[in-house]
Amino acid sequence: MMELSEKELSVIQDLLNEEELLVKKFQMLAEHSQDETIKQQMLDISQKHQGHFNSIYSYVK
Repeated sequence: MMELSEKELSVIQDLLNEEELLVKKFQMLAEHSQDETIKQQMLDISQKHQGHFNSIYSYVK
């Protein structure tokens, strides 16, 4: 595995933080939604961002 620079690691950390925040926000929106269709869409989006997080994390693991 190649070595990453401090700047690259910083960018990756920022991306992980943003994806984590999006997961939490869409989960919160789903919890507060009264409409089941919208609730499911918010959960789907949350899961998509969790997948992004997992992919990025596995790259630096």
